[in-house]
Amino acid sequence: MTDQSSITNPQSPVTVIKLGGTEGVDFSAICQDAAELLQSGQKLVFVHGGSAEANALGEALGAPPKFITSPSGYTSRYTDRKTLEIFLMAVNGKVNSLLTEQLQMLGVNAFGLCGLDGRLMVAERKESIQSVENGKRKIIRDDYTGKIESVNRNLLLALLEMGFLPVIAPVAVSHKGEALNVDADRAAAMVASALQAETLVLLTAVPGLMERFPDESTLIPHLPQSKLPAALEMAQGRMKKKILGAEEALQGGVGKVIIADGRVEKPISNALAGNGTVIE
Repeated sequence: MTDQSSITNPQSPVTVIKLGGTEGVDFSAICQDAAELLQSGQKLVFVHGGSAEANALGEALGAPPKFITSPSGYTSRYTDRKTLEIFLMAVNGKVNSLLTEQLQMLGVNAFGLCGLDGRLMVAERKESIQSVENGKRKIIRDDYTGKIESVNRNLLLALLEMGFLPVIAPVAVSHKGEALNVDADRAAAMVASALQAETLVLLTAVPGLMERFPDESTLIPHLPQSKLPAALEMAQGRMKKKILGAEEALQGGVGKVIIADGRVEKPISNALAGNGTVIE
């Protein structure tokens, strides 16, 4: 569900860029590329991760991250209240602010925010989640994670119309007003769907989806939407969430999704030129 009221679509197409939070993704190259693309009239929205920063801060504070695996094979961060507060400090505090600072230094009027701000992303908090440990299922009830249900499209369009580049941290707000950790790939998919974006680019620390990870020679350059269920089976680790996000974005009306390398020169332009895994 997206907020589809009063404000119409922006006149020029929007590209949503998701910057992976893993080590190796070159934020400075992405920001430089974005600054040049904005000069040429492109409309961009950033959604970022920050798992590496959150992990490092958790370790430093004596609360190392814990990850859980669902019965269907998806891995996610176990987020109790203490972990949530560390996540907010690292991702919404440090990563979002430094990314906004880099863009401002390049002359881009970036606007850093998260889903709590203006109820940008409203999510349903999961009352309980299942985890598989050593072959046994466990029920976890103190997790502050959620699945995004709606995006305040009008807020984003207003920011774009005013000439801002929204930079969105993957934190949503629950119906009760609680901060929730949400998956950044799926948050980007929801934002792209809400804006009816022309393209969603998922920048990560690999060249795209590989048939036999980590063999980069097995990169899949083009993937029709009909093959996404098979790709979901093939994908490993975090790539599963990217494929799931791609599927949700296309179902939400996004033109195409590109999973591409965030470690190269001009990462956004490189992806838009078709380098990576193009899904449509």
